[in-house]
Amino acid sequence: MYKILIVEDERNIRESIEAILSERYDVKTASSGNEALNIITKESFDLLITDIRMPGISGLELLKEFKRLYPDNPVIVITAFTSIQSAVEAMKAGASEYVPKPFSLEEIDIKVRNLLKSKKINEEKKFYEKEKDDIFGEIIGKSPEIEKIKESIKKIAKNDTTVLITGETGTGKELIAWTIHKLSGRIGPFVPVHCAAYARGVIESELFGHEKGSFTGADKLRRGKIEIAENGTLFLDELGDIPLDIQVKLLRVLENRTFERVGGNKQLNTNARIICATNKNLNELVKNGTFREDLYYRINVFPIHIPPLRERKEDILLLAEYFLKKSNSNLKIDNNAKNLLINYNWPGNIRELQNIIERAIVLSENDNLRIDLAMGNINVDLNISDFNLNNGLDKIIEDIEKHIILKTLKENNFSQTKTAKILKINRTTLQYKIQKYKIKDDING
Repeated sequence: MYKILIVEDERNIRESIEAILSERYDVKTASSGNEALNIITKESFDLLITDIRMPGISGLELLKEFKRLYPDNPVIVITAFTSIQSAVEAMKAGASEYVPKPFSLEEIDIKVRNLLKSKKINEEKKFYEKEKDDIFGEIIGKSPEIEKIKESIKKIAKNDTTVLITGETGTGKELIAWTIHKLSGRIGPFVPVHCAAYARGVIESELFGHEKGSFTGADKLRRGKIEIAENGTLFLDELGDIPLDIQVKLLRVLENRTFERVGGNKQLNTNARIICATNKNLNELVKNGTFREDLYYRINVFPIHIPPLRERKEDILLLAEYFLKKSNSNLKIDNNAKNLLINYNWPGNIRELQNIIERAIVLSENDNLRIDLAMGNINVDLNISDFNLNNGLDKIIEDIEKHIILKTLKENNFSQTKTAKILKINRTTLQYKIQKYKIKDDING
């Protein structure tokens, strides 16, 4: 949420501007230039609104100091007709707009919206300029598979075509989606939705929003993620977990770019780009009737498959070095550690590798990274004979995940908060997995 500072010595004007802007922004006020100067040296603001003539430090002096601290952030100056010359000086000093008194609150609101929109566009442009030499950011790897994915991203980024990203858990599907969004040039936000983390009765409201009074507890209108993603990208992760009746509504969004909030009759439009991801075989879900065939063909316009880490071993050490550097660690990966990393099967893929590197940093005392200690930590009580190899890899990985969650819960006296923190997942996701794997039954049993 954008932060705005309003500086005006006339209380009525100050409070009126605050009232109209606080519905949409984080607003703070000051009644003098001296008070405002003290505030801006302690807090940063995205936009300043200030009167020119005030007791003590003038608005012009405040403007100059604000622009010194935040040169790219816009300023609106308020001035009486008798001080137009001051307004001209303010514009020369870097003010973006000036508003003569008397003025309408609607005028202020419109100017604020336009300036913040321009600010966001400029920030996006600077970001892309900064990243142009390394457009793929955190997509680390030199394997042919990763190079192929990078080429696919280049081809599809500027296009609004729906993308389906497939791959096992932990392979980096959200990172691929974010990179496509980053390179797309869209000015709206990247909005991820982890579909499997929501209960069946919640996902519809989460995606489409709801009207006030549409169900018990709906005490106000709520915008869904589709609306929030306007001008940006909606990323639907774990798409295979969406219920069939919600799939119908999602198909309508993809085909007609329209939807309705829960409990509403008004047809709303969206221009959000949609990127989907799943670790499941959607073809199999279509065959068994749990995923709509028409939706599958509608989302599978441009598929990108991310192979598991065990199939691109040349990327393992590059990723390990990247995570070490990201942690500002000076530890070295010796030959023994390299062999352990390369020869491990990585059922949890990149996410598991990152967790092991972070754990190894904590456990290491000398110059070398103690991968052996970190990997021994997670393998305790875990034996391949505990799992039925005839169930297929996806089911085996789920069994391993269940085993680790149950073990971590027991080690932390079944505290979900501590367990979620250790496993680096949010509490909602942990609760979903406890329900999915029926872990409560194992605990109670």
